[in-house]
Amino acid sequence: MKKTLAIAGTAVVAVTLLTGFGWGRHHRGTPDPERIHQMVTWKLDDKLDDLNATEAQRSSIHAVKDRLLNEGQSLMAGQQAARAEAVTQLTSDTPDAAKLHSLVDARIDAARAFAHKAVDAVLEVHRTLTPAQRQTLASDFREHTGEK
Repeated sequence: MKKTLAIAGTAVVAVTLLTGFGWGRHHRGTPDPERIHQMVTWKLDDKLDDLNATEAQRSSIHAVKDRLLNEGQSLMAGQQAARAEAVTQLTSDTPDAAKLHSLVDARIDAARAFAHKAVDAVLEVHRTLTPAQRQTLASDFREHTGEK
């Protein structure tokens, strides 16, 4: 059960990052952090309604969401800086291979650190929910992914 929730939470965070913060985006321009916040909040509130979450649970879970979104924005700021440096290197006559490899390593480390924070956040939410709510969430996840 905990493994399923951890996987589900990590998947949600990954999808949010990939679609909302810029990786894999198919549109031009910088995504609006406020719009991302609104959309994630809307989806979260919908799921909390389905779970009949108490006000205390909602408050706690929203605090987790806000913390992760803020950290995700910081992650993307680092991504934009790395991208700018990569462009600088690749447009020079003699790109610094060590610098480019260092950029890749730094971004992987930042993504790994964020993923660990996301798992910790999932575990925090797990502790906030009742066993019945966790079961409902796991069932919803299985239905959504086609797993049994």
